[in-house]
Amino acid sequence: MNRSRTFKTQIEITLPEWIGDFSHRHPPCPDDESKMRLTNELARCNVEHETGGPFGAIVFDAETGVPVSFGVNSVARLNNSVLHAEVMAIMLAQASVGHYSLCAARQPRLELFSSCEPCAMCLGAVLWSGIERIVCAASHADATALGFDEGPVTPQSWAYLAERGVEVVRGVDARGARQVMRLYRKSRGLIYDPRRA
Repeated sequence: MNRSRTFKTQIEITLPEWIGDFSHRHPPCPDDESKMRLTNELARCNVEHETGGPFGAIVFDAETGVPVSFGVNSVARLNNSVLHAEVMAIMLAQASVGHYSLCAARQPRLELFSSCEPCAMCLGAVLWSGIERIVCAASHADATALGFDEGPVTPQSWAYLAERGVEVVRGVDARGARQVMRLYRKSRGLIYDPRRA
């Protein structure tokens, strides 16, 4: 019996092709509301193009309102359970600035906008990325009601971030984010769960 196995030594992580066009047709966003509208529109496009779950995230330059990176839920599209929108946006922002820390000296102040409060994994990614401000739309409860398991996110999770200097703003354009979730439910989008795959 041949017990040799070929192991992968690299993976390719890409955004859907339609994001190229999406990223070029929007002016800078001057405030939290316009940044979140763009983030929710990104999530909506991910649903409408059938390229992933109803979640979007954008890292913005806080001073100029210009997007630094985009992220959409890509779990099923790329068969990778960690490719949530926030993780995608963080990884691509780190690639753009050329540093693992998104609060390193000599770079613009960056902030993460997410169409939904992050799951347990994404909260960890926020902490370890150095992002100092996160703005969320829909709630943890909204994602859970849709059928997603968000993991152990508790009041202590948010307190932990705050203690380490991460500003959290919640509920900005939550209505718009919930509309995207309803669209996903109506389109019978996949509620991915490794225990039910």
